[in-house]
Amino acid sequence: HDHFFELGGHSLLAVRLLSRLSQAVGVELPLSTLFARPVLCDLAESIVEDLSRADRKDLPAIVAVSRDEPLALSFAQQRLWFLAQLDGAGTNYHIPLALRLTGRLDRAALQRSLDGVFARHEALRHVFVAPDGKPFVGILPADAGLRPVEHDLCGRADAEAALEHLCREEAHTPFDLSRGPMIRACLIRLSHEEHVFLLTQHHIVSDGWSMGVLVRELGQLYRAFAAGHDDPLAPLGIQHADYAAWQRQWLSGDRLQSQARYWREALSGAPACLALPTDRPRPAQQSFAGAGVPVVIDRALTRGLKRLANQQGTTLFMTVLAAWAAV
Repeated sequence: HDHFFELGGHSLLAVRLLSRLSQAVGVELPLSTLFARPVLCDLAESIVEDLSRADRKDLPAIVAVSRDEPLALSFAQQRLWFLAQLDGAGTNYHIPLALRLTGRLDRAALQRSLDGVFARHEALRHVFVAPDGKPFVGILPADAGLRPVEHDLCGRADAEAALEHLCREEAHTPFDLSRGPMIRACLIRLSHEEHVFLLTQHHIVSDGWSMGVLVRELGQLYRAFAAGHDDPLAPLGIQHADYAAWQRQWLSGDRLQSQARYWREALSGAPACLALPTDRPRPAQQSFAGAGVPVVIDRALTRGLKRLANQQGTTLFMTVLAAWAAV
């Protein structure tokens, strides 16, 4: 009788839940069903109803493919590769991460952890080459390692300003998609027991979910290596290239045409550019120039917004977005 959204569920977790349901019981429920029936027992009734109307729709299993043939990009990778060709070596799709490390740092354990994660996940070693204009995935050697660039700001009077500059520079240094790697590390020493660790990835090999996996595995490896233990992580049965091959095979033919037809109809007649009220002319090429306006929502108002979201059966994000649309 638990309520999905009262437990902290949100739209991204909802998509993951429905994906798991599809894999586990062959039911492809629309996202709206979860919003309409967010209590577990009610959702279970929807699953039973769906199963009674149609045969179970098993998805084909993802299996490892040969690495002797050119490897396909996933559709998401192909989209980002196309945008890179269109816009050049931009930095709009970088995913930067900064961690402040306090206490004695075991650099040897940190290096082993970085090398271990880099070898473990092929996607971090992907490069994207297109000798004939058609891209495919290449893979850097597993033993190439991921060595961080190091900076020592210990004792500098301008340490905080220098740190801010290094963080900004690291986040905005372009990647070369054809040479790789699509991940880089930077270690900045502030004092004997304080460091800032920067990890920057290109969105073509990472997203918010996989960033969490990466940080968790780095922590597990570091703790094990610092204590003198072996690698505690179980080997991976499949890699991203295997998923990309599965996706290309499954989402093809009539199934792909049906998806494409839906979006052509849904987007038919949409304006090429949004007519936004603005006091500046639209540039010939998008610049992404802008600014931030910080807004602090206090604790009492936050509680009220969450209460309203629960009453309306929406996520907090949807509630705030609706308020913004009204304004």
